[in-house]
Amino acid sequence: MSRIFIFSTALFVSLLSTATLANMRQYAATIESSDWQLTNQSRIQCVLEHEIPGYGKALFYSAASKQLNMEFELDMRLLPKTFGVAAVYSVPPRWMPGEAQKPLAEMPLRTQYNGDLPERTAWTMLSELEKGYWPTIYYQDWYNEYDKVSVGLNAANFLPAYRQFGQCVSQLLPYSFEDIAYTVLSYKKNSVELTPYSERRLEMIGNYLREDSALSLVLVDGYTDSYGGRWTNEQLSIRRANEIRDYFANMGVSPARIDVTGHGEKRHVAPNNTEANRAQNRRVVVRMAKS
Repeated sequence: MSRIFIFSTALFVSLLSTATLANMRQYAATIESSDWQLTNQSRIQCVLEHEIPGYGKALFYSAASKQLNMEFELDMRLLPKTFGVAAVYSVPPRWMPGEAQKPLAEMPLRTQYNGDLPERTAWTMLSELEKGYWPTIYYQDWYNEYDKVSVGLNAANFLPAYRQFGQCVSQLLPYSFEDIAYTVLSYKKNSVELTPYSERRLEMIGNYLREDSALSLVLVDGYTDSYGGRWTNEQLSIRRANEIRDYFANMGVSPARIDVTGHGEKRHVAPNNTEANRAQNRRVVVRMAKS
């Protein structure tokens, strides 16, 4: 890592030298054209986007999760041809005379992939933008050995969109799709009434479904314990599964994407010899997949 850092520092010094400034291709929005927008706003994802004329876009992402998260992506119209390393600096604008630039990170450049940076650096870039600095990315051009490239994020017009972005992040669901993609709902004896814990789980799924329309398939499998007749239990398992299907449909999932099966007493997950074990068999299993 230290060797890479020395390389990146040397690269940056080289980029800023008088001899190389003439060969520096600079990409950044002007103050007048600087445009920051919240392009995706929901309780499952927030995206703050900045157009870089002639180059691509800068994107900050945060997604629904148990933990606060953030990621930066440099969406390049011309993807890297070879592996490399870019130096990321916080550069003061011209109206901050005497302020020094600060090194922030090193960004790996992978062949045919956009550049990206992890959570801590992404948050740091956002805080630097909030103060009026320009996070700027420097690297050697992979197509022209004589050119260096700088990509700057203009802090002009940043604050209004950033405040909206922060509000969006504060309202993200505290769980992800993976947390609910496979869920077991438990029932009270001989009824279609969920246990209190399962009611809360179903509400979590419902809140997620309100926001995400990308579900391609929902599998709902109903089961019962062996208490009572087989036919009665099979019908009870179908009723349980159908009620979950109707709940999902009311949340906006197309009924054509919901596959319901009632298994009755089949496929026990525990023996039926005690009440506690039978309670484990009274269940609906929900499995969800995205397109």
